[in-house]
Amino acid sequence: MRLGSQLFGDTGTPELWVKEVLKGGYRSAVWPDLKGAGEEVVQAYVRAAADHDITISEVGAWSNPISPDEKVRREALAHCKTQLDLSDRVGARCCVNIAGSRGEQWDGPHPENFSDDTFALIVDTVREIIDDVRPTRTYFALETMPWVYPDSADSYLALLRAIDRPAFAVHFDPVNMVSSPRIYYKNGDMIRDFFAKLGPYIRNCHAKDIRLAGKLTVHLDEVVPGRGALDYRAFLGELHKLDPDTSLIIEHLHAPEEGEEAAGYIRGVAEELNIPL
Repeated sequence: MRLGSQLFGDTGTPELWVKEVLKGGYRSAVWPDLKGAGEEVVQAYVRAAADHDITISEVGAWSNPISPDEKVRREALAHCKTQLDLSDRVGARCCVNIAGSRGEQWDGPHPENFSDDTFALIVDTVREIIDDVRPTRTYFALETMPWVYPDSADSYLALLRAIDRPAFAVHFDPVNMVSSPRIYYKNGDMIRDFFAKLGPYIRNCHAKDIRLAGKLTVHLDEVVPGRGALDYRAFLGELHKLDPDTSLIIEHLHAPEEGEEAAGYIRGVAEELNIPL
């Protein structure tokens, strides 16, 4: 696998971007926000990555294409298509979004998020995005979430079968699937089950951690890798069985020091397991 991380330094030129990636000892990176840059600039970043053996892990398409607000939904659909096209042009491992939400909070809970109608809407939405763009070098993927499909290995597998498009793939964030003490204490089993069912389709993963608080009601906090209970031995062990270019990206950091701590922890576990990063 290839480790990457959220970056904190200047990435305003291809050279500076590559410098930031290599400074952390990373071999994969999220596509930077170039704010409407022309194709010449885009391809300069692509060349810089290739010249330094850095893979592009993902292009984000963060938006709500299942919003009940039709204007929001149409704008999100357009954004997803634009980003999937960009992902194809730069040869990213995937273009990733969450499915969205039927509520006002684009990434939040809603009573209708797990309805049959919402499942069908997600299927139709992903099909439209892929069919309009027709990517040949990348994939569209949905990040796993706790309060909308896909929220488990089985619901992701059901979506894969229902969407039925070769360009639809899997993005795995195990922390987002830990939604109860039962899963929390058995998260290694959850991780192994996910890889057993979806391993060949996984293009990219996120690295975070999670900690259960000892107060009522159930309270789960996202924390820096190494500070929580996520079974990184299971996570890295299963990732190591996949395509060696599969990317693992550390995210949701607040400072460079957290990135160094997270990367050090992950590398330490990988070293124990004799897994190269």
